[in-house]
Amino acid sequence: MKLNELKSAPGAVSQPYRKGRGHGSGNGKTAGRGHKGQNARAGGGVRIGFEGGQMPLYRRIPKRGFNNKRFAKVYAEVNVCDLNVFEDGSVIDIEQFAQAGLVKKVFDGVAVLGNGEITKKLTIKAVRFSESAIQKIEAAGGKAEVI
Repeated sequence: MKLNELKSAPGAVSQPYRKGRGHGSGNGKTAGRGHKGQNARAGGGVRIGFEGGQMPLYRRIPKRGFNNKRFAKVYAEVNVCDLNVFEDGSVIDIEQFAQAGLVKKVFDGVAVLGNGEITKKLTIKAVRFSESAIQKIEAAGGKAEVI
């Protein structure tokens, strides 16, 4: 079987419904919108969740419980493979991350993740390290310091 020999199952594909193409089509003139009214007009209809002026469901239901999203820490993430841009034996902190262009905005600190490989011996100071990042940094002869 070749791609050019593929065919849809019978009845799976139907012709597009052409609205407003004369009364002989069975869907001409008003194009299935009826006569006048809000939904007959261009741009007509109501927004999602509107219930005709009744207080909508999403406002009637009580908002309960706790969600940590508002208070959760957000870290700028740097992968181990990105650290190879630094000189061998250097000490890297938040300022060096920013100067090298690895971090645009610091947020609540820098987190070093273990994606990729590191070939240089570096001392890295960051707020968080993943387990694999610590293993790879120390395997290359470096140090991971939590600040």
